Amino acid sequence: MRNHITGNEAVVLAAIDAGAKLMFGYPITPATEILEGWIKYANESKKVGYIQTEDEIAAGFCVNGAVLAGKIAFTASAGPGHILLQDSLSMAENMRLPYVAIVMQRGGPSTGTVNFSQQEVNLAAFGGNGDGYRVVYSASSVRELYDLTYKSFQTAWKYRFPTILLGDGYLAKMSTDLAIPRKNKTVSATKIFDTEHPVNLRNCFSTEESFGEYLSDHEAAWRKFAPKIAESEKFFVDESKYLIVAHGLVAAAAKETIVKYGKTDHIGLFRPITLNPFDQVALRDAVVGKKKIFVIESAKNQLSHIVKYALSGLKIEIIEISKPAQGFTSEEIITKIRKHNG
Repeated sequence: MRNHITGNEAVVLAAIDAGAKLMFGYPITPATEILEGWIKYANESKKVGYIQTEDEIAAGFCVNGAVLAGKIAFTASAGPGHILLQDSLSMAENMRLPYVAIVMQRGGPSTGTVNFSQQEVNLAAFGGNGDGYRVVYSASSVRELYDLTYKSFQTAWKYRFPTILLGDGYLAKMSTDLAIPRKNKTVSATKIFDTEHPVNLRNCFSTEESFGEYLSDHEAAWRKFAPKIAESEKFFVDESKYLIVAHGLVAAAAKETIVKYGKTDHIGLFRPITLNPFDQVALRDAVVGKKKIFVIESAKNQLSHIVKYALSGLKIEIIEISKPAQGFTSEEIITKIRKHNG
């Protein structure tokens, strides 16, 4: 099926195809059209529901309540709204609920701008007061917004960890003529608990020891599933002497750079698709034999600190190229790389 759609519209299509039944949200740029698109679909189909809540705090806890009732539900937000979702996300992390959130990043701190940013990586992966047992995908194109939204529902319900898809303001509004082979297999919404017998779903524990044992089970499950979830892409890595590490739309700009200058400047790209869990094994393999690594991001030390942790113990020069809340062109990228390469 061919559609001329925006990134936000692609998200709505994917949520429909995944079998989502409920959306809870509050309007916030640049994610508002996801809520608007879902409301339009709900009013036309009469098969799904929605609530425009009073704020993102309410939206997030409505998602928790819906999935506890066995309904496939989600929310969408950005920037300050993403901050307000952290309480409900922490609860979902603690209780291992299949919570799905689509986040279109905008410039911060605080209200900042309503445009492009990659400054919500830390918040998505490690926000809240837990240890970061959340799956975080990063989309690099409108097509990936569709594919990864669909995958987010699959991942959340299969592994029972909250799952966040990061886009950004440019990607949300970007319009493209896109052929999407629509998915026809909806996600299986299995029961969260046994409805035949009373059950105590705990979010609060009386002792440190009992909570510690409970969290140990979380860690064991995460370690088991993380290698299956971790995902990345390599682009001209084997042919390169220098490696760019970038995600989202910055990775798309880096690909364009490599197409134009990769052969002459010997550059390849490693693109993490999951920022959490991070594909550490693939990155450590990709850097073998490389002279330098360039971590390029529209944030300050958010992707970089993940990369540095993943490569700890390896002797390789890592150069950080940051433009918080600003995009990159291919010409900017090659200019900055050449500056460091003499």
